[in-house]
Formats: sequence, C-alpha cells, structure tokens
Amino acid sequence: MSFRLAAYAVCIEAERVLLVRCVGSSGETTWSLPGGRVEHAEDPFDAVLREVAEETGCDGMIERLLGVDSRVIPAAEAQSGREHQNVGVFYQVRITGGLLRPELNGATAGSVWTAVPDVVRLRRSSLVDVGLALARTRPATGHVPPVPVGGLVQH
Repeated sequence: MSFRLAAYAVCIEAERVLLVRCVGSSGETTWSLPGGRVEHAEDPFDAVLREVAEETGCDGMIERLLGVDSRVIPAAEAQSGREHQNVGVFYQVRITGGLLRPELNGATAGSVWTAVPDVVRLRRSSLVDVGLALARTRPATGHVPPVPVGGLVQH
C-alpha cells in the first residue's frame, strides 16, 4: 500500500470556493482544492500555505484547522493500480493577496473562484466535497462521514 500525507486549503469567500484545475495524462480536467503532499520534515501548516502559493499564485492566512480525512483507495480504483491511503489535513484559509495564475512547471492548469452551489456539476476530486463538508459543519471531532464516490466525484 502506498501512503500520502497532504494538506488542503478550503478558501471560501462570498459563497465562492477557490478550486484548482488539474489536467490528467489523458487530458481530462478534474477540479480540486489547492493543496498537496507534505514534504519530509515539513509541518502541514506550512505545507498548505506553500501549496496555495505554488498552485494559485496567491498568499493565504490560515484561520483554523477544519479536520482530518483518511481514506483508502482500493487498488482497482487507484491510478497506480496499488491500494493507496491518503491522509488529508484540511485548513480554512483566507486569501490575502496575489493574482490567480496557473502553477509554474506544475500539474495545476489554473484556479478559479466557483459559486459553492455550482460545485456539484463539476468533475471533481472527492477532497472538494470533504473540505466543503468540514467548512459547512465544523464538526467538533474534525471528521465527516466518508464521501461517496461516483458520478462526477473522483478520487
């Protein structure tokens, strides 16, 4: 089984959420939250701000920890063909400056503010639904029930 620790930013402003557009090897677009892998010896708190800057061109400020999501993706559904566990640390982040732009030499093709009600129509990572659920419900435990995957929602 492979394992990944990642940190994600849930940036909500005026009923809009900041999403990043990822283009897969086959050319199809998937929307996700700004964020990604926590580097060796890096604090997730620092990682999420680094990822926001790299992927969107914007500076951010962490307002609060929203929660942690752990999911195991079966080998049959994982891109690598091996069972994979992703542990995601979700933060509420406020954008404080910068201009939206594509990631330089990276996998993010752009970012956009999207009306929260419009998210359900996008082909998106399940991480988007987890982050929005954490932001909406702010559970005391920092945990939301697993998000069903199917239709437009992808791992």
